[in-house]
Order: sequence, then C-alpha cells, then structure tokens
Amino acid sequence: MDDAAERIFAALRDVSQSGAPLYLQLKKNIEEAVKRGLIGPGDALPSERDIAAEADISRVTVRKAVQDLVKSGVLVQRHGSGTFVAPRMERVEQSLSRLTSFTEDMARRGMAARSQWLDRGIYTASPDEMMVLGLSASELVSRLSRLRIADETPLAIERATISASVLPDPHEVTSSLYMALGKTGHRPVRAVQRISAVNLGEAEAQLLAVPMGSACLQIERISYLASGKVIEFTKSIYRGDAYDFVAELRLPGPDGQEGEGT
Repeated sequence: MDDAAERIFAALRDVSQSGAPLYLQLKKNIEEAVKRGLIGPGDALPSERDIAAEADISRVTVRKAVQDLVKSGVLVQRHGSGTFVAPRMERVEQSLSRLTSFTEDMARRGMAARSQWLDRGIYTASPDEMMVLGLSASELVSRLSRLRIADETPLAIERATISASVLPDPHEVTSSLYMALGKTGHRPVRAVQRISAVNLGEAEAQLLAVPMGSACLQIERISYLASGKVIEFTKSIYRGDAYDFVAELRLPGPDGQEGEGT
C-alpha cells in the first residue's frame, strides 16, 4: 500500500466517530483527501473491498459514498478499470463574436486538439437538414460526427452536416472542417447560433466522461457563405463544466448606432 493510500485510510478509520450516517462521513473524508491532494486527478481510488476492510465499514456503505461522489463529479468510474479521481477541468472561454473551428480555438490556447470520429458518411437528408440547407428530397448530405478532445480531455460532441454537392467525400476532412471547406472556397464567414441548457443522456455522458444527467450546453449553428447561402448545419454538445461562452454587448448611442455604454 502506498503512502497516499495509507494516509487516506488513516482518516477513514475514524468515520464512525460522529453521529452522521457512515456513507456521508466516508464521502466527506474522500472529498477532503482529494482537496488536500492526498490523491490527485487521475489517481485510482482503492477498491471497495480495501476501503471497507480498512475503515471497518460495509461495502454497501462504501458503494453508496462512491456513487454519490461520481454523481457530483469528484470521482469517475471506468468500466473494467476502477474508480479514479476526476481530472481538474480548466474552463475554456469561447467568444461568441468569432467564427472559428475547434482546432483553431485550441491552437490559440496552446492546447493539443484531436478528434475521435464517431461517424463520417453520406446520408439521405433529414427534414431538418433539408429545410436548413435548402435541399430537395433527392439530395444527399455529408454528416461528420466526432468527439472533440483537448489535452486528452473530451470537451464536446460535434455533429456537422454539409450538402454532399459541396463535400462529396466526408473522409477528406481529417482535422479542421473549415480548413477543408476553405480549400474549395466554401468556408463560412458568419453564423447564427442558438444555445440552450440540457442534461446529458447516458451515451453522451460516457463519451464526455461525466456523470449521466450532467448539465451541458447544446448549440445549434447555421453557417453562411459571403453570398448568404447556408453552408453548414451543426448540432453540438459542450461540457457545462468546461465552457464559458462570452459575448460583448454595446448600448446603442442617441442616434441608434452602437456606442460606448455608460
């Protein structure tokens, strides 16, 4: 047993000294161990059996405390691997006044960005896609779905749709979609975004490595070419604990033009 685990167990042996329910005492002790740095982000928690034996409590009590800590985001469970201290999340501040790709955003912050492809193919357009992209029922679309990762932390699930006449082979997109569109003169120049708050379902929570039901930001973006033609329809899910979206607002001047606020 390493020194950190021994120090944790030394604290856990005292969980029965107060009148609070044992699982709440255990939960508090593990939270304190994390806050004090006895175990850090990515470190494995001892097994339920070891914790129960060392603290002289039941495994049912241990399991309830651990499940509460997973729900609150202090711990994460990986199937077949165990329970770990959740990574500390550095929040990403995203401007709502700039139209840039995820790859470009992360590069500006000095973060290593990569994607895990979830789907890339040609499909019959859905009614929503036909309406937004201005397509007929016979036209096809390229769909690109991927998990966006920065510094090995999953941040967003992005699902983009482009007319297949513009992007006939979605496998040509290897990193930045906007870079690929730019090569054919189809990079968007403006976009309209709708942001709403939702809670994650099981599948998306697993992809983003957060508890099911976690708060997230759902963003629908419609992007336009300089001609005014719609070029992209994207639906994305961003981790609520990772992103801050920032917009600059200005008060109109006396003549109705934008001016400095008072």
